[in-house]
Amino acid sequence: DGRLTFYPGNQTVNLPFINFMKRYGTVFLNAYTNSPICCPSRAAMWSGLFTHLTESWNNFKGLDPDYVTWMDLMEKHGYHTQKYGKLDYTSGHHSVSNRVEAWTRDVDFLLRQEGRPMVNLTGDRKHVRVMEADWRNTDKAVNWIKEEAVNLTQPFVLYLGLNLPHPYPSPYAGENFGSSTFLTSPYWLEKVNYDAIKIPKWSSLSEMHPVDYYSSYTKNCTGEFTKQEVRNIRAFYYAMCAETDAMLGEIISALRDTGLLKKTIVIFAADHGELAMEHQQFYKMSMYEGSSHVPLLVMGPGIKEQQQVPNVVSLVDVYPTMLDIARIPVPQNLSGYSLIPLLRGKAENEVSPGGPRPSWVLSEFHGCNVNSSTYMLRTSKWKYIAYSDGHSVLPQLFDLTADPDELTNIAMKFPVLVHSLDKILRSIVNYPKVSSSVQEYNKRQFISWKQSLGQNYSNVIANLRWHQDWLKEPKKYENAIDKWL
Repeated sequence: DGRLTFYPGNQTVNLPFINFMKRYGTVFLNAYTNSPICCPSRAAMWSGLFTHLTESWNNFKGLDPDYVTWMDLMEKHGYHTQKYGKLDYTSGHHSVSNRVEAWTRDVDFLLRQEGRPMVNLTGDRKHVRVMEADWRNTDKAVNWIKEEAVNLTQPFVLYLGLNLPHPYPSPYAGENFGSSTFLTSPYWLEKVNYDAIKIPKWSSLSEMHPVDYYSSYTKNCTGEFTKQEVRNIRAFYYAMCAETDAMLGEIISALRDTGLLKKTIVIFAADHGELAMEHQQFYKMSMYEGSSHVPLLVMGPGIKEQQQVPNVVSLVDVYPTMLDIARIPVPQNLSGYSLIPLLRGKAENEVSPGGPRPSWVLSEFHGCNVNSSTYMLRTSKWKYIAYSDGHSVLPQLFDLTADPDELTNIAMKFPVLVHSLDKILRSIVNYPKVSSSVQEYNKRQFISWKQSLGQNYSNVIANLRWHQDWLKEPKKYENAIDKWL
């Protein structure tokens, strides 16, 4: 959650290396993902293109494997490149269940798809390395810096993709279930200030926006939760952020120890945030701040120190920024703009090579746990969220200055403003048309999957992640799918 890097991070959990980056570099106060889920978000970051252009509709459908990323271009221009850890920007990394849930989101049924969010404390006060796979990748990156990077004659670019702070798979909920366990050790939990944890306000289920209700239900969050449960989920999430910060620290320390820190630009970002029980949801897949607002910090030579940038920016800006750093000509077709003018503290009116940066960012979502394509336009203080074809589902409008927790949808109060924001949104993306092509895609994919199963279809579909609900009335749910088809 990007807000942790400036507010209220300091009160809830200490992130020493994020703070180090703030002190010696620039923090973006309003950085957003272009799609609040893993694979589509990474597709946008690696391609510099909005989601409707990459057609990365769900966690299975990412970039074409032969798409030329900014790293490919940097390699072509003489950079030594190295990747470790989670990449997840081409297709194929997620379960059958994940795909089927995304394809069937227009079906008229409600089925819980995730395990109920819960916490799990592991190990003792000495247990530092909870997410072992991430630590292994961090070690590889550290060793590479100390053994390879330090001896290179050419410039290098190193990418480290971490899984944390991501909830862990919940074994109690069956092997194909979602990741709903917030796991940490006492070592990290002690870094969290429980007293500073805010318990989010919830609307009653009957007052929820219909898309929010669907999300809360499929994420298994509509039951009763005690304040202590909610506080724990949030605390464990912050503890997982502290562990992530320590991995960042290992990289910064390795650069410092090798004398490379002063001549290396370091960028820290995330593919999406975590709602951690805000709006009666956990996970991502939402345009609320917890899910769509991402961290973005940059430090290094030529980057202004102790700078906070209020401009709205997004992950598609990474592509032109990387090319700008490497002095590679930036292609004209990109959705993003180089951050270098902002990072150098240049005035807004100094035109960057790609023309002036727009005063808005776009995020969109087409995957599972949400029963409608969703489009978010974020401008100075407004967040406008449109759904589907623009008229069958009511839009949302939030004034983030007056209502930072996004509790009051004021779309009905300001029809003229909604109209003008919607006009801007439609000038960027013909969203009713995109929504309709996603619906067609979902149907096509589902039909071909169903045909591939033959006689096994009924058994397979009944035993996906939603099996606990499905098996109560299998015929009813199969009929709902037939009706949709």
